[in-house]
Amino acid sequence: MEIFTNIPGARAGASSVAAPRLSLTTLQKVAIPVGAIWFYILFWEERPALNVLLYTGFVLVVGLAGLPRRAPQWRSGGFQLTLAGTVLSAALVAWYGSAVALLAWVASSAMWLGYRNQPHLKLVVYALCTAVSSASRAVPRLAQLMLLPRNLDGRVERVWFYGRLLILPLVALLVFHILFAIANPVYSEITGRVLDIIGEWVEAFFEIFSIPRFLFFVFGLALTGAALVLVPVHYFADQESRFGEFIVRQRDRVASFAVRRPDFRAKRFRALDLRKEYLVALSMLGLVNVLLLIVNGIDINWIWFGFTPAPGFDLTQFVHEGTYVLILSILVAMGIVLWFFRRNLNFYERGLPRLRWLATVWVLQNAVLAVSVGLRNYYYILYTGLAYKRIGVYFFLLLTFFGLATVLLKIWQRRSAYSLVRLNMLAAYVLMVGLACGNWEIWIARYNLRPELHELDYGFLLDMPDRVLPILAAHPEVLTQRHLVHEHYSSWITLNPDVAAQRLERRLARFKAVQGARKWPSYTYTDWQAYQQMPRWVWHGL
Repeated sequence: MEIFTNIPGARAGASSVAAPRLSLTTLQKVAIPVGAIWFYILFWEERPALNVLLYTGFVLVVGLAGLPRRAPQWRSGGFQLTLAGTVLSAALVAWYGSAVALLAWVASSAMWLGYRNQPHLKLVVYALCTAVSSASRAVPRLAQLMLLPRNLDGRVERVWFYGRLLILPLVALLVFHILFAIANPVYSEITGRVLDIIGEWVEAFFEIFSIPRFLFFVFGLALTGAALVLVPVHYFADQESRFGEFIVRQRDRVASFAVRRPDFRAKRFRALDLRKEYLVALSMLGLVNVLLLIVNGIDINWIWFGFTPAPGFDLTQFVHEGTYVLILSILVAMGIVLWFFRRNLNFYERGLPRLRWLATVWVLQNAVLAVSVGLRNYYYILYTGLAYKRIGVYFFLLLTFFGLATVLLKIWQRRSAYSLVRLNMLAAYVLMVGLACGNWEIWIARYNLRPELHELDYGFLLDMPDRVLPILAAHPEVLTQRHLVHEHYSSWITLNPDVAAQRLERRLARFKAVQGARKWPSYTYTDWQAYQQMPRWVWHGL
């Protein structure tokens, strides 16, 4: 289904060559309008839910049907990974309807289109850019196919010529219709009914084909065309071909006055520069290792074993500010290692083993620091409950551990910065899809409603999606047995139990009305399940 061109300079993006008109296959000519109609039916005045899965299935089936059996896309790891991610994330949108699942679906779909365009790409961000670039070129060219023919002027003149000949007969028909309607009441009644039916049709037509509906249909047409018609984009693939997985030793570029000196002096000058860089790296890694050893010793003695906050201890400051600062220090530490191991210091055989072991100890100590960050977050969850950001900290720490592991690969295998970026971006994508797999709101509500948590942020639970409502309705005892609070403009206020009960009752009534009025494209399994599991007595008040 890819659209290729044989025009010279098209690969290099030469501006002097005009973009060729698209030549669509029979499958594309049928699938694009059908897909636009399908998009309109599924998404007009509907929320992302089951419709995402159904539309994605249509695009994937048509897209895969247009690929030859021996196409390079079938052997591309990125193509296969993002295809699986697209199917999984679309199913998760239909299952949960969560924002993170929707984000994973958008990213996976775009990346899959990029790998379908250029299957040899490795960087997921380049695949995303390739998909956007292809869509920006495909949509204008598809619009060219919808332009009126060039020889339309002659046809319009002929229609106008014959149309003028019908003016007099039509005027006569109108006059006789008026006369017959006045003279014959039966004829008048029949024509009145016919005109009423035609008026209803016209009204329904303009109701269906209103300007907002028309623009939405055009948007669906453009989106479907961008997904099914691929204009080859080689720019990002060409840029990626310049990068290597491993560092290659390079000759130092010396100033012109140094080149004029004898060769032995130039070599001595370069070796001295490398030795100075080695001494700076050795001293810096040695000093920061000692400092981090002290910090890790304090954290292990204070946090790792038997931590209990003292009365009046500011747990929020302990976690928020401490966590952010420690995460920043880990990122800076990774940057220091990347800087020193960026070039020829990887080939300084004299002191390379010592430098590698110091850097390895530095990376491992940062891993210990990351464990301390996780423990701080754990204690905060234990005493205050779960929340989105607290879960996000753990996912970020997982990505941090992976990043530290890739830094070790760079140290010991002379990996390039491109290799680290590629691996970490791939890990971030997999982690995003994994994050979309969780039913986090349900797990947060169940954890926070446990009896051990005496102070409960009930306002946070009331602001959660509808699928949490059955759990809240099944635990009315928390309204009187817990100290309910709510965050208001960055400050905590006490939530009155009666006010909380009224808010919950309004949420339940609204959920009943909205879920009952929803159409099938907006269904999600969790909302349907919540509606079925809702106790009958809830509808009559708490």
